[in-house]
Amino acid sequence: NTDDKVSALCTAIIHEAVELQRLTNWKWWKTPTEFNEEEAREELIDIWHFVVQASLELNLTPDDILKEYEKKNEINRQRQKDGY
Repeated sequence: NTDDKVSALCTAIIHEAVELQRLTNWKWWKTPTEFNEEEAREELIDIWHFVVQASLELNLTPDDILKEYEKKNEINRQRQKDGY
């Protein structure tokens, strides 16, 4: 069912995002390491893969995605103006 599939895809997105974060120097208390852009790109593509899959599960067309993005972006801009 759609609920289960989207839930599983969300879990995958979260885990891939953590894998991407681990490639960065987010631990300010540790000695920084060299950022591996190639590995970061691979993790980001994994995230995109699951986002696209979730979009397909929700029957979003490219036009739908653009409209939803524009709608949310306007809300976010208004929030910034209002000191959200």
